[in-house]
Order: sequence, then structure tokens, then C-alpha cells
Amino acid sequence: MKRLAATVLSILFLALPALFGAVAQAQEQPRLRVDLDQLNPRVITSTSTSLTVTGRVTNIGDRPIGKLSVRLQLGTRLQSEQQIGDVLAGGKFKDLATTEFVDLEPDALEAGKSAGLNLTVPLGQSSKFQFLRPGVYPLLVNVNGTPEFGGPERLAAVSLLMPVLGVPGKAPVSRPPSPPSASLLWPIANSTVHVVSSPLGGPLTLSDERLAGELSPGGRLDSLVAAARTAEADTKVSSSLCLAIDPDLVATVDGMARGYQVATGGGPVAGKGVESARNWLGQLKALVAGRCVVTLPFADADLTALTKVRAGDATDTALMASALGGAATIKNLLGIQPQDGVLWPGGALDSQTVEAIGKAGVKTVLTDSGKLQSDAPLSGGVSIEGTNLRAQPIDTLIASALNGSGGTQNGLGAIAFRAGLGGQTAGQERAQLLIAPPRHWDPTGPDLTTFLEQMGDFYAAGLVKSTPLPDLLGESPSGTASVNYDPQDVSAATGGDVTAKMSQIDNETLGLSSAMTMDATKRVNPADVVAPVRLALIRAASTSWRGADAETVTGNARGDLEAIRGQVTVERPKQTIALASGASPLPAYITNGLPVGVNVRTVLKNNVGLRPTEAVPERTVPANGAVNQLLPVEALRAGRFSVDVSLTTPDGTKLGTDARFELTSTEYGAITIIITITAAGALLLLSSRRIYRRIKDARATRTDETTPRVTEDAQV
Repeated sequence: MKRLAATVLSILFLALPALFGAVAQAQEQPRLRVDLDQLNPRVITSTSTSLTVTGRVTNIGDRPIGKLSVRLQLGTRLQSEQQIGDVLAGGKFKDLATTEFVDLEPDALEAGKSAGLNLTVPLGQSSKFQFLRPGVYPLLVNVNGTPEFGGPERLAAVSLLMPVLGVPGKAPVSRPPSPPSASLLWPIANSTVHVVSSPLGGPLTLSDERLAGELSPGGRLDSLVAAARTAEADTKVSSSLCLAIDPDLVATVDGMARGYQVATGGGPVAGKGVESARNWLGQLKALVAGRCVVTLPFADADLTALTKVRAGDATDTALMASALGGAATIKNLLGIQPQDGVLWPGGALDSQTVEAIGKAGVKTVLTDSGKLQSDAPLSGGVSIEGTNLRAQPIDTLIASALNGSGGTQNGLGAIAFRAGLGGQTAGQERAQLLIAPPRHWDPTGPDLTTFLEQMGDFYAAGLVKSTPLPDLLGESPSGTASVNYDPQDVSAATGGDVTAKMSQIDNETLGLSSAMTMDATKRVNPADVVAPVRLALIRAASTSWRGADAETVTGNARGDLEAIRGQVTVERPKQTIALASGASPLPAYITNGLPVGVNVRTVLKNNVGLRPTEAVPERTVPANGAVNQLLPVEALRAGRFSVDVSLTTPDGTKLGTDARFELTSTEYGAITIIITITAAGALLLLSSRRIYRRIKDARATRTDETTPRVTEDAQV
């Protein structure tokens, strides 16, 4: 019994922590969501008199919540990157000051319901909510409540960074004599892959109307362009701004402006965003005129993944060249020449990719400072060891602050911190700041406008110095660095199953294009015919696909390839073909719907009862034309049978679909008859020989029976 009791206690001892852990985990599920609409002011100065926070609180749980209240909590001045990172991650901090809890109206919410949040806190020497000196402070919007069947607790909180340029009520402080140079990248990029297909000379087909929504007034892309156009009134902001544009987005919107269709379960339907596309493209053209522009990889492709496609063939650089060739697209469609050889790639780069983009003509890479390893702190641009490339580091701290909830406010706080606003240790200040929001940035239009206005205030206050990106890139490298591609980057990169399927499709595309010839009248380059497949493969490597399965990612590229080679096919006869003789040729009608000539080889499959008598020669099917080809065959038997006729390129790449020919024959072929006669003759010879031997044996037997015997008696 003692042993049994000990065993039971041991099981309970092990099980209880797991049980309580599960309960705790269940309690950590969010019950409320706080959406902030306004924080005014975004930056505290010596003339600030109050701080106002407005927004909404929504019950996202499964039970009513009562006694809802909110307060603001101010933490102590932040003095290190680690402290900034902890606030961005939602970590706890020591309170410097707090306000009283204020009840929300209504103070109880059913599941799915919302309540307004509105707090105004006075600032100044008489206020309890005081900032002691300039710096960057953590600010927490803390919402408490009591869930049904529970007790009062904190149910939601939003952590923000609050830059303080001057203490309210006190005299302004002087700024450093040498503020860091600052340039700001402004991403104009796709949020995801929208193109389903875009064949040469055919209609553009999108997966849905999400892109049209982003281009419409108030949409994500419309807001980005509108905010940048509004900022043109401030010359310092305008000169420091450099537009980072995805050429795939521009090409897609240009296609939409000329009419497009949307794929649905019932077939494609006409797209509704033609006018929105035209208007947005016009606004973008006006914005980029005379401005700094840099290119993103086509479709924001993971360049490291592209180097893994057909990695054994170092001579095939078509995918990488297409992914990095977006400058020509931007120039043709927007009328502006992007910065020569400057690239802002997505994702981390390994050494093989760095080498590949250098060979493709890239001279300067704008990259995450955390992906550069150097013996000295990064204070500006560096040379990448072993290459002719220059790397301009994007500040990682600011980039992470601009990403996620409270992005623009936290970004302002991180910029102020980097500019020296608050007790930095060595290596935390920067001589150059390259500020880059997330590539698929989606704050509201007013939030974007406010962010740029506040950047203008930073420039005016001398906190940072407005610097055009070309000037930043024109400065001599401050040292050398190597690229850092760690296991975390490997796990986040495009998967090997995706690149394997991309390699297979790329191989088939190469086999198809090698069989194409330019037609003298059409004058269409074969490379232009297969270009949609290549671009679809690049889109398959888009960073927006991460986490999707390989079939989904490569499905559009596979569909484009099948659509192209499906244009070259053998037509199936509408009726049974009667062979006039046993050795009659089989007529095949081959059509080519492509604007280029195609070299084809005809192959017979499932051809029991029929055999080719000689090799079928290759034929060139003219562009948008057809040829008749007589296939030398011989019937092996009389009667009705079928055979499949298929087409391939000379190297064996499949074309079109197989065509089944129904045949009938009343005669054997000449060779078959000869073989039959020969076999019959041999059979006759063998049969005659056997008959002859039987007759001979029979005669011998009769002779033995009629010959008289001489006995001993007779002899006597």
C-alpha cells in the first residue's frame, strides 16, 4: 500500500504543474483589444500642456467583462537598446508616474462589443505625470476589468515609446552640434502576390480584388502615395525621402489600368478596379518625378531562394537577372531612372547570393544592420568583404520599432533614441541613420501623414539632419563587414520543397524555349513567350508566401507553363481512320497557337497493333500555323484498335495533350505478310519432314514383317 500511495503521489506531483500550466495558458488568452486612434502630441516638448489618448476597447473574449477602467503609466527614462527592445516586446517596466483609473463608457461589455477610450492628462510642473528630463520614456495604456466568473485584472495594454525633446514648462535644451544624417525609405510594394496569370498578348488575371482595394481612396497603397505627396510641402522631409518601389506592383497596376479579370470559382470575371488603377498610377508618376527612387526585387522575391533554383547550372542566371531587372520596368512605366545599382532586397542574403547579385550589376545593398558582422560598430556604409559591393545598413532597432502595434509612434521614439536623446552608451549613437519601415507597411493615412510631419519637426529641431539617400551613399565606407546568414534565416527562408518544384518547372521552361524559333513575320522573341512563366517563378519566391505549401506557391507558374505548351498539340480525328492498306501512313494534323515557330517530335504511345516502320522526322510548326505529318506505320493485325499520338520538343519536353486515334485495318502490312508467309513455309517444311519420317518408318516396319525366316529345322 505504501508503494501504491507513493506512486499515486508521484503521478499527482507531475500532473498538477501541467494542469496549472494549462490553466495559466488559458488565462493568458487575450480578452480585450485596444485600438488607439490618436496620441497627441506624438513628441513632448517644453510647450506641451497635456497628453491625450483616444481609441476603442473591444471584448474579443467569450464572456462579458465588467468594471472596465483605464489609466496611463509612465516608466523611467530608457537608456539602452535592451530597454527599448523590452518595451517593444511588451515587457514590464518600473513606473515613474501613473494616473488614476478612469471608468470606460459603458463600463461593461458583452463579447464582440466595444467602448470608447478617452484620456487627457495635464502636463507641467504642477502635474503628477512629469517627465524629469529630455529622453525616451515608456508609456503604457493599461485597461483593467472583471471577466464573468473571474476577478479584476489587467486585460489589455499597449506599450509605446514617448520621445521627450523638452520638459513641459521648462526652457528648451540645446541640441548636439553634429546630429546624425537621416534618410527615409518609403516602401511602395505589394502586400502579397496577386497575379494568377499574365500571358503574352492575353488578359491579366488576378486572384481577387484586394489590390484594387489598396489602390482605392483610403486604401493602403493610396495612403502611402498620398502621405508622401502631402510631405512635399516640407523640403527637408521631401529631400530625405527615397521611394522604394516593387516593379511587379507597377507592372501589375499598369496591366489593371488597361483592363483585367479576376479568377472566381465560376470562371474569370471583369475586374472593377480599372479607374482606381489609372488614378493611382497617375498619382505615383507625379510623386516620383525628380525624386530619389530605388528598386525592390521583382515581387519582393527571396533572392537567396532564387540561387537555389537549378543551383547546379551556374550559367543559367535568367531568374536572378529578371528579379533584379526592375529598374527598366520602373523607367518605362513611371518615367524615372532609379538609383543605379542600388537594391533593397527582402530577407537575409547568404554569401552565394551576395556574389550573384554583384555579378548582376548591383553595387550597393541596403540591408539590415543586424545581418552585417564587423569588428567595429557600424556608423555608416561598409564594404562587404571579398566583393565589390557596398552595404548601407538599415537601423535594426528603428525597423523593429516601426513594425507592429504602435508602429509609427514607436518608430519616432527609436529615431529619437538613436539621435542621442537619452543616455546612450558607446556604439548606440549613429553618424548615419537609414530608416526603413516594413516593406508591407499598413498604417492609416492620417497616421502616415502625422509620422512624416513629426519627422519634419525632428529636422527643424536639429535632432537629425535631413540627408538625401544619394548623399548618404556617396560617403566613403566606414569599414568592412561580412554578411551574417544564421540558422534562424535558414528556417525563415523559402523552403527546399518550393525551390525543388521551381527547379523542375524552370527546367521544363528551358526545354520548351529551346525548341522555339523566331518567326520572320511575327518577329516575337521566344524569350518573351516564356517570360510569364519566369516571372511567375520569381513570384513563387516572394517573401509574402513564407509558410505556404509548395503546390500553392508554384501553382501559378505551373499553370502558365501548361497554358503555353498546350498551344502546340495534335488534333484528335473526329472519326475513325481507315488504313487503306497494311502499310498506310497515319496522318497527323499538328497546330501551333504560339507567335513563334516550334520544333516538334511526334511519338506513338499505347500502340499495340501498330508499329512505326522508320524514325519520324522532326518538324517545325510555323507560328500560329499548322502542318500535316504522315507517320510511317504498319498494322500488325487486322481489325479495330487505337493509338495515342503525342508531341514533345526535340529534347523530350512534353507539348500539348495526347490525342487518341481510333483506327481500323482490313489488311496486314507487307512486312507482316512476309513474316507470316515465311513462318507458314517453315511450318510446312517442318510438317513435311515429319510426315516423310513417319512414312519411312512405316515402310521399314512392313519390310521387316514380310521377309521369310530361316529356321534351324529348315537348315537341317
